[in-house]
Amino acid sequence: MTAQKNPEVDLKLHYQKNLELGFVLALIIVLGTFQSLRKVTLGKHEFVTPDIKIEVEEIPPSEQIKRPPMPARPTVPIPTEDEDVPEDETIETTEIDFDNIPDPPPEPVEEDPGSYTFIPYDEPPEMIGGMAALKKHLVYPEIARKAGVEGVVHIGVLVDAQGNVAKLQVLKSSVSNVGFEEAAMKALRQVKWKPAFQRDRPIKVWISIPVKFRLQDAPS
Repeated sequence: MTAQKNPEVDLKLHYQKNLELGFVLALIIVLGTFQSLRKVTLGKHEFVTPDIKIEVEEIPPSEQIKRPPMPARPTVPIPTEDEDVPEDETIETTEIDFDNIPDPPPEPVEEDPGSYTFIPYDEPPEMIGGMAALKKHLVYPEIARKAGVEGVVHIGVLVDAQGNVAKLQVLKSSVSNVGFEEAAMKALRQVKWKPAFQRDRPIKVWISIPVKFRLQDAPS
């Protein structure tokens, strides 16, 4: 009796052998490839540098602005031993006293002042005969004498360049309404005057004259 082969069993046996054989062949191929790679040498590589042309363009010179020349420094003379150096002079300081500065000379006055105004002069006007001449023309007011009143009246007198009384003005009166003002002005009109002078020329000026009224001077 002849034994029959089982194809499935044969396939398994051949498969195992074929698998082992495939592994061996694959290993041989890998090793051969590795050995061949080790023997490969790198060839020499030549690096070619491309020719680069550099063109130089001429740039025209820029125009420079000329600055004005600096001024020359002043030369300082160097002193030498042979030079005669003058000694330092001491300048005394002058102290100015502003309180005692003389007033400028007054200008001549030509206008006619309408009211009492101080006008500068070199020489004041004067009553010819003084206060004694004024008392001769002074009359004590009757009302003031009977009331026993005394007082002082300040009269502004405008004396012209000829020595005449041009105008009278009551400046101040200690007692009013008793006739002192009228009596004083009447007496001053009758007095002769010497005019004031400015720069050796007669001028018209105002002057204040105090006129005193005392009962002892009044007629009894």
